[in-house]
Amino acid sequence: MAIGSTMHTFDVQLADMDRGVYEDYALRVARHPSETDAYMLTRVLAHGLEYAEGIVFGGSVSDTEEPAVLVRDLTGAITAWIEVGAPDAERLHYGSRLAERTVVYTHRDPAKVKAPWADKRIHRSEDIRVFSFDAGFIDSAVPLIERRNVVTITVTEQTLYLSLNGTMLTTAIHEHRLD
Repeated sequence: MAIGSTMHTFDVQLADMDRGVYEDYALRVARHPSETDAYMLTRVLAHGLEYAEGIVFGGSVSDTEEPAVLVRDLTGAITAWIEVGAPDAERLHYGSRLAERTVVYTHRDPAKVKAPWADKRIHRSEDIRVFSFDAGFIDSAVPLIERRNVVTITVTEQTLYLSLNGTMLTTAIHEHRLD
C-alpha cells in the first residue's frame, strides 16, 4: 500500500449470468491519493466483470509494468490484461503482447478514450475491447462509496445491476472495438 493510500473494503456478491460466474469474495482496495473515486469504482467493477481464477489488482496507478487488474494462470503467465480509465497506446500494445486477452474498462467517454489511439501501433488491436457504462452511471455511484462497502454485481444480457450499500443502480455494458 502506498503512503497516504486510503483502504476501502468491498464485500462482493457476484452473479454474472452471461458468463456463468457466481462468487462471494472480499476485496481490500488501496485508493492512492492521485486516484479518483470514479477510477477506483471502475477498477472494482472491472475486477467483478472479469472475475476468474487468478485475478488480482495490478500495481499502483503510476506502475507501468502491470495494468489495473490482471489474471495469471497457475504458471504465473498473464492471461488477461485489464486496463481502467484511459491508458495510452503503448500500454495497450505492451499488454496485448503479454496476454491472451486485453480489455479496457472506462468511466469516461469511450470516443475520447479511443481517439489518441488512432494511427498508433497496437499489437492485435482488432482483438482489444473497450467497455463503458451509461453516461452518469459511475457519477451516480461514487457518492455511495464508503470505507466499508457491501456490493452486489449482477450481470445479465450485457446489463449490470449494481447494489452498492443498499442503493440499486442499473446500466448497460457497452462494448467498443478499437478498429
